[in-house]
Amino acid sequence: MHTRLDKSDLPDWIEEVGRGVLGAAIEVHRELGPGLLESVYEHALLHEFGLRGIRAVQQAPIDVLYKGVSIQGQRIDLLVEGLVVVELKSITQIQDVHKAQLLSYLRAGDFPLGYLINFNMKLAKDGIHRVYNERYSETPSRPSRSSR
Repeated sequence: MHTRLDKSDLPDWIEEVGRGVLGAAIEVHRELGPGLLESVYEHALLHEFGLRGIRAVQQAPIDVLYKGVSIQGQRIDLLVEGLVVVELKSITQIQDVHKAQLLSYLRAGDFPLGYLINFNMKLAKDGIHRVYNERYSETPSRPSRSSR
């Protein structure tokens, strides 16, 4: 049996990881500003996570399950602490398809939370979009923060 969580009751340890992502993203944007390539922000954010003691994997592979077959080939820009997906952009405007892409990654990996971050904005806060996986379920196989 598993417990399905809703948006309002994500465990504190997941929210803590999310706050770490936001703080690091704001710092990178403050230092670099808008106008660079997505790959530059990806490397800078990975470095900032390291400086803050936050574990992250760059270009993490994610398989998509289709009718019982695992299809490989998708990659997540950054997977933080094995829980939070970070999808980076450096574009004029975020479209619905970008949010759908992030939600697809969240569902494929059963991750609870994701951030779509567009660094091509004058203010960092205007480029950050939080996406929640309403299908995420905290199962006994997922360790709590205290057992990590």
